[in-house]
Amino acid sequence: MTFARFLLVIGTLLAVVPTVASADTIVGRASVIDGNTLEINGTRIRLYGIDAPESAQICAVSGKQSRCGQLAAKALADRIGQQTVTCDPKGRDQDGVVVAMCSAGGEDLNAWMVSQGMALAYRLHSTKYVRREKRAAKEKAGIWRGWFVKPWDWRRGRRLTTERVFEEGACAIKGNITRDGKRIYHIPGGQYYDGARIDTPLGEHWFCSEAEARAAGWRKSKR
Repeated sequence: MTFARFLLVIGTLLAVVPTVASADTIVGRASVIDGNTLEINGTRIRLYGIDAPESAQICAVSGKQSRCGQLAAKALADRIGQQTVTCDPKGRDQDGVVVAMCSAGGEDLNAWMVSQGMALAYRLHSTKYVRREKRAAKEKAGIWRGWFVKPWDWRRGRRLTTERVFEEGACAIKGNITRDGKRIYHIPGGQYYDGARIDTPLGEHWFCSEAEARAAGWRKSKR
């Protein structure tokens, strides 16, 4: 084999094998699979110490249903852009997938996702990002603007229910349409509040404030 041919073979191998900067470090362009999973040159990597909403997961953000899993993935992809990603493996999970701390442009991507409210600290693996999670929750960043099922509970089959999402405080005002077509809203503590049931296919709504309800054409119940 000529030296030129040898260099060509080496170049081809480097194009399909994850770049190794040290014994373990994986470096390269990353494809985002979901809010806490990347793929670099065929190697799938889960972000260490965090857990993001699943791709199909629905949350309630700012009083509306939101595909929070897709939003988390988009946030991560936008943050990375065309930058090279460096991942330092911490081990493998139960599925054999590499678990790593990853950065782009010197920024800890794991930490950034939690700070933006797009992922939670995954305490089963680490408490490294718990403080960031608490700050994101306090500042109502990302999914903390509403209600959601923790990703690990969602994978076990737990789901949000409409009553729970809205009656626990996110958007508690009920916009009800009477039999004669009047649009009346009920606030918690009102005489008819508990008995009012919201049927969104019929055009009834949940509102986050009385001002929002009035702007939409509802008037307040007299009782």
